[in-house]
Amino acid sequence: MLKTLSWEQRKCGDVVDVCSGRDYKHLEEGDIPVYGTGGYMLSVSEALSEEDDAIGIGRKGTIDNPYILRAPFWTVDTLFYCIPKNGFDLDFVYGVYQNINWKLMDESTGVPSLSKAAINKVDVATPTLEE
Repeated sequence: MLKTLSWEQRKCGDVVDVCSGRDYKHLEEGDIPVYGTGGYMLSVSEALSEEDDAIGIGRKGTIDNPYILRAPFWTVDTLFYCIPKNGFDLDFVYGVYQNINWKLMDESTGVPSLSKAAINKVDVATPTLEE
């Protein structure tokens, strides 16, 4: 018989590290993909994340279309990248992100905007890694 483990209510900030993208224009052309809110843009010579896969989510503009980023990668300053903390699976967290109404977190009066604080305070239910 399969043992069912209980899920816990957590904040996104307990599940992921939200990191900020940066300007890439000072970098040389290379083979590291650069992503923005609309997806792949071009390739450069350095990575913001060398080894950790993450979930990209817009800081400005398209804030409701998270997608998986496979390391190595660079993100521009309009795209956060969220790296799951130890004990949390990337694909599971991505599924959770797909079911959050990010437009409700919009902090702008013009161009849709998210902040790290808004992402970190979202309530999510998570199982143990074993489950």
